[in-house]
Amino acid sequence: MINGKPHSVEAPDTMPLLWALRDLLDFNGTKYGCGKGLCGACTVHVNGEAVRSCVTPISSLQNKEITTIEGADGNTLLKTVQEAWYDEDVPQCGYCQSGQIMNAAAFLSKNKNPDDDAINTAMNGNLCRCGTYVRVRRAIKKAAEKINGEQGSEN
Repeated sequence: MINGKPHSVEAPDTMPLLWALRDLLDFNGTKYGCGKGLCGACTVHVNGEAVRSCVTPISSLQNKEITTIEGADGNTLLKTVQEAWYDEDVPQCGYCQSGQIMNAAAFLSKNKNPDDDAINTAMNGNLCRCGTYVRVRRAIKKAAEKINGEQGSEN
Protein backbone atom coordinates (compact mmCIF):
# COMPACT_ATOMS: atom_id res chain seq x y z
CA MET A 1 0.00 0.00 0.00
CA ILE A 2 1.23 3.45 -0.89
CA ASN A 3 -0.66 6.41 0.54
CA GLY A 4 -3.54 4.08 1.37
CA LYS A 5 -3.88 2.55 -2.11
CA PRO A 6 -2.59 -0.79 -3.39
CA HIS A 7 0.27 -0.69 -5.90
CA SER A 8 2.48 -3.29 -7.44
CA VAL A 9 5.56 -3.01 -9.60
CA GLU A 10 7.53 -5.37 -11.75
CA ALA A 11 11.14 -4.68 -10.92
CA PRO A 12 14.22 -6.42 -9.56
CA ASP A 13 13.98 -7.17 -5.82
CA THR A 14 17.08 -5.06 -5.22
CA MET A 15 15.60 -1.92 -6.76
CA PRO A 16 15.56 0.87 -4.18
CA LEU A 17 12.11 2.08 -3.17
CA LEU A 18 13.04 5.58 -4.34
CA TRP A 19 13.32 4.48 -7.96
CA ALA A 20 10.15 2.40 -7.81
CA LEU A 21 8.30 5.43 -6.43
CA ARG A 22 9.72 7.96 -8.86
CA ASP A 23 10.30 6.01 -12.06
CA LEU A 24 7.63 3.31 -11.97
CA LEU A 25 4.80 4.86 -9.95
CA ASP A 26 5.27 8.59 -10.68
CA PHE A 27 5.48 9.69 -7.02
CA ASN A 28 7.96 12.47 -7.71
CA GLY A 29 7.69 14.31 -4.39
CA THR A 30 10.31 12.00 -2.89
CA LYS A 31 13.69 13.32 -4.01
CA TYR A 32 17.03 11.78 -4.86
CA GLY A 33 19.84 13.39 -2.90
CA CYS A 34 22.92 11.32 -2.17
CA GLY A 35 21.83 7.78 -2.99
CA LYS A 36 23.49 6.49 0.19
CA GLY A 37 20.90 7.27 2.87
CA LEU A 38 22.97 10.13 4.29
CA CYS A 39 21.09 13.32 3.35
CA GLY A 40 17.44 12.49 4.05
CA ALA A 41 15.97 13.97 0.85
CA CYS A 42 14.40 10.59 0.03
CA THR A 43 12.73 10.01 3.42
CA VAL A 44 9.34 8.30 3.38
CA HIS A 45 7.37 6.41 6.02
CA VAL A 46 7.24 2.63 6.12
CA ASN A 47 4.69 1.50 8.69
CA GLY A 48 4.94 4.96 10.23
CA GLU A 49 8.72 4.95 10.59
CA ALA A 50 10.96 7.36 8.68
CA VAL A 51 13.20 5.44 6.27
CA ARG A 52 15.61 6.41 3.52
CA SER A 53 14.01 5.15 0.34
CA CYS A 54 17.24 5.31 -1.67
CA VAL A 55 18.70 2.40 0.34
CA THR A 56 15.51 0.42 1.01
CA PRO A 57 15.08 -2.46 -1.45
CA ILE A 58 11.54 -3.08 -2.61
CA SER A 59 11.90 -6.74 -1.62
CA SER A 60 11.76 -5.65 2.05
CA LEU A 61 8.37 -3.97 1.68
CA GLN A 62 5.89 -6.80 1.20
CA ASN A 63 2.66 -6.09 3.14
CA LYS A 64 3.97 -2.78 4.46
CA GLU A 65 2.28 0.61 4.41
CA ILE A 66 4.31 3.27 2.62
CA THR A 67 3.51 6.96 2.91
CA THR A 68 5.10 9.57 0.69
CA ILE A 69 4.76 13.34 0.79
CA GLU A 70 1.91 12.94 -1.72
CA GLY A 71 -0.03 11.21 1.07
CA ALA A 72 -0.20 14.35 3.20
CA ASP A 73 -3.84 15.09 2.38
CA GLY A 74 -4.90 11.77 3.86
CA ASN A 75 -2.70 12.03 6.97
CA THR A 76 -3.60 14.62 9.61
CA LEU A 77 -0.18 14.67 11.28
CA LEU A 78 1.70 14.93 8.00
CA LYS A 79 -0.65 17.66 6.75
CA THR A 80 -0.22 19.60 10.01
CA VAL A 81 3.57 19.48 9.66
CA GLN A 82 3.35 20.51 6.02
CA GLU A 83 1.15 23.49 6.91
CA ALA A 84 3.56 24.55 9.66
CA TRP A 85 6.37 24.43 7.09
CA TYR A 86 4.52 26.92 4.91
CA ASP A 87 3.51 29.10 7.86
CA GLU A 88 7.15 29.41 8.93
CA ASP A 89 8.46 29.91 5.37
CA VAL A 90 10.83 26.97 5.74
CA PRO A 91 11.37 26.13 2.05
CA GLN A 92 13.89 28.08 0.05
CA CYS A 93 14.93 25.95 -2.89
CA GLY A 94 12.59 23.27 -1.52
CA TYR A 95 14.56 20.25 -2.70
CA CYS A 96 15.07 18.65 0.71
CA GLN A 97 11.72 19.65 2.15
CA SER A 98 9.67 16.53 1.46
CA GLY A 99 12.28 14.46 3.30
CA GLN A 100 12.45 17.01 6.10
CA ILE A 101 8.65 17.01 6.50
CA MET A 102 8.44 13.21 6.44
CA ASN A 103 11.14 12.90 9.10
CA ALA A 104 9.56 15.62 11.26
CA ALA A 105 6.13 13.95 11.11
CA ALA A 106 7.55 10.56 12.14
CA PHE A 107 9.39 12.29 14.98
CA LEU A 108 6.26 14.13 16.17
CA SER A 109 4.29 10.90 16.17
CA LYS A 110 6.57 9.79 19.03
CA ASN A 111 7.43 13.09 20.73
CA LYS A 112 4.43 15.41 21.03
CA ASN A 113 6.24 18.13 22.98
CA PRO A 114 9.83 18.34 21.73
CA ASP A 115 12.49 20.75 22.91
CA ASP A 116 15.29 22.12 20.71
CA ASP A 117 17.72 19.34 21.62
CA ALA A 118 15.22 16.60 20.77
CA ILE A 119 14.40 18.28 17.46
CA ASN A 120 18.06 18.72 16.58
CA THR A 121 18.76 15.07 17.36
CA ALA A 122 15.74 13.82 15.42
CA MET A 123 16.45 15.96 12.38
CA ASN A 124 20.20 15.30 12.35
CA GLY A 125 20.96 13.72 9.01
CA ASN A 126 18.26 15.59 7.08
CA LEU A 127 20.47 18.06 5.29
CA CYS A 128 19.39 21.41 3.90
CA ARG A 129 21.75 23.19 1.55
CA CYS A 130 19.89 26.46 2.17
CA GLY A 131 20.44 26.21 5.94
CA THR A 132 16.82 26.61 7.03
CA TYR A 133 17.38 24.67 10.26
CA VAL A 134 16.13 27.44 12.57
CA ARG A 135 12.88 27.65 10.60
CA VAL A 136 12.61 23.84 10.57
CA ARG A 137 12.80 23.86 14.36
CA ARG A 138 10.15 26.60 14.57
CA ALA A 139 7.87 24.72 12.21
CA ILE A 140 8.18 21.50 14.21
CA LYS A 141 7.32 23.37 17.40
CA LYS A 142 4.36 25.05 15.69
CA ALA A 143 3.08 21.69 14.42
CA ALA A 144 3.49 20.19 17.90
CA GLU A 145 1.50 23.07 19.43
CA LYS A 146 -1.29 22.60 16.91
CA ILE A 147 -1.35 18.84 17.45
CA ASN A 148 -1.40 19.26 21.21
CA GLY A 149 -4.14 21.88 20.96
CA GLU A 150 -6.31 19.62 18.82
CA GLN A 151 -5.81 16.69 21.18
CA GLY A 152 -6.70 18.88 24.14
CA SER A 153 -9.94 20.03 22.48
CA GLU A 154 -11.00 16.43 21.81
CA ASN A 155 -10.85 15.44 25.51
